[in-house]
Parts: sequence; structure tokens; C-alpha cells
Amino acid sequence: MTAPECDPTPDHDVDWSTKRSDARRNHERVVAAAVEVFAEHGIEATIPQVAARAGVGKATVYRSFPTKDALVQAVAQYQRAWFYRRGLAALEQLNAGGDPLTILRDLLAETVERLANDRALAEALPETAKPSPAGEESLESIILAGQRQGVIREDVTARHVRVLLGGVAGSLFRQQERDPEQWRIYGELIFNAVKKA
Repeated sequence: MTAPECDPTPDHDVDWSTKRSDARRNHERVVAAAVEVFAEHGIEATIPQVAARAGVGKATVYRSFPTKDALVQAVAQYQRAWFYRRGLAALEQLNAGGDPLTILRDLLAETVERLANDRALAEALPETAKPSPAGEESLESIILAGQRQGVIREDVTARHVRVLLGGVAGSLFRQQERDPEQWRIYGELIFNAVKKA
């Protein structure tokens, strides 16, 4: 199985190599701070909160991101990159002869763990970021390998898994469930729903 094409990288339309080194550093600090602040407080977090966490002024944030929506999009892109890298790692395990059922279980467990600890992911980023095509291709490869081995249901697709994850995330967020153990239980239920009995 070949690796899927890489998803667009963050700020793919900006050539940061032409920017001053301090501007590049500030930009990276702002994105890292926004990821943390949105994870803790959700999308209602403010630009001043992000600026304070980054150790810069509000004007510095606005130089990189003219609107809050632009900053939210940068965080969404950062999260897409994580899912892409995690999917790629799972695909590499599969290509190295790993068990597709174990790889799928681990992938689901890590995904729900990330969702449990990131309010922005569970709350609003699914609405602002399209699913990662590369991540979906990796998941599809794992599912197909499991189906060939007869351990994953023949009627399951990557889209089914993504919809189940999205439904769980939305529901648990609305219930304000932050206990990672509860999220892990639902991840295991999704796994049990797609594996062959």
C-alpha cells in the first residue's frame, strides 16, 4: 500500500522563508498558543487569551492572522496535520506487517484521547475543517486489509468510522463530558461495531 499524498501544510499560501526570523518565531508561537488555548477553552477563547499565552501583544497576533477566523483556520490546519501524520504512522505499521485490527484499535484509542482533551476539536473544528483526504485514505487501507483478513466487517468504510467518531464527539461535547475514560469506552464501542464478531 502506498502512502497517500500529503495534505496541504499550514499556511501553504504564505512563503514564510521570506519573513524575518523573529516574525516566523512569533507566528509559530501564536499558532502553538492558539492550539493550547482553544483546546482548553473552545472556540469562544479570545485573541487576548492567545496573545497572553504566546507572550506577545494582540497586534502581533493580528499581524499573522487578521481575523479570529483566520486563526481558527490555522488551528484546524494544524489538527489536520496531526491526523494525517497519525494515519501515515498507522499505514507504515500496516506495511511493516502489523495486524490491521490492532492498528485500528490503537488509532481509534489515540483519536478519542485527543478529542477528550481538546475542546476545540470536539466543539467546532469539525465544522471548520474538511476531513483529511490523506487520513481517510490511510484509514481505508487499514479497513481493507482487515476485511481481506476477515476481521473487519465487509460493509464498513472509512466514512462510516469518521461519522461514528463525529457523532460520539458531538454528543459527548454537548454533555460536557471531559472524562477521558468515558471517551475511551465510546472508542472501544466504535471498534467493536466495525470488527467482525
